[in-house]
Amino acid sequence: MTRIGCYHLHYSNIEHIENALSDYEVELVHFVDPGLDRIKMDADFNNETVETKVRETLNWISASHVDAILITCTFFTAVYRESLHPLPIPVIKIDDPLFQDTCRFDEPVLFVFTNPNTVKGTMEQFQHFCQAAGCKVLVESRVLEHTFSLIMQGKKEEYTTLVSSGLKHAAQENPGVRIVAAQLSMAPAARQAEQETGITIGNHLNALTGYMIYKLSLQKKK
Repeated sequence: MTRIGCYHLHYSNIEHIENALSDYEVELVHFVDPGLDRIKMDADFNNETVETKVRETLNWISASHVDAILITCTFFTAVYRESLHPLPIPVIKIDDPLFQDTCRFDEPVLFVFTNPNTVKGTMEQFQHFCQAAGCKVLVESRVLEHTFSLIMQGKKEEYTTLVSSGLKHAAQENPGVRIVAAQLSMAPAARQAEQETGITIGNHLNALTGYMIYKLSLQKKK
């Protein structure tokens, strides 16, 4: 059985990963740290604070007898630099399957966010991914204001409703543009908006399972 250490910003992401990998022989060990988001407005908060904490936590997870690490938060993936801080086990960033899936389509892309702190890092990572893959994608971003605080407060239904509405509007206002929900927490809202509009909306969960099977050679439960 493959043990995967999952590094989350919020507890709400646990169920998404559990559901995505429920048919496979995996043991998921969850590590949740909402603290960085809570102190981001402090006067002494800076990038070094984030990088140090993420690096320390990844070291801790790596030492916890797991076979691989899945970072589910785009805020964390944006500051993790594998080349500067290699680990002895595979580290999978939640954005990589989504980026790979997005690059398959020859159309402009609009990444929609709820957490403004993840925008810059995610957009930079996507550009780097495209360059490495040799593809050119016209991409823009949009933030659904005043939504992320809801999920951090545990108001999951309110969050999903507002995000779904925002994604539907984005899809309807941008014909010919591929709409992508850019955070894992947005996946249920993306699926809801897709069902209600009939317009394909990219999200992390649609791409994650196949990617994890390939990267970690996961086996189905018997």
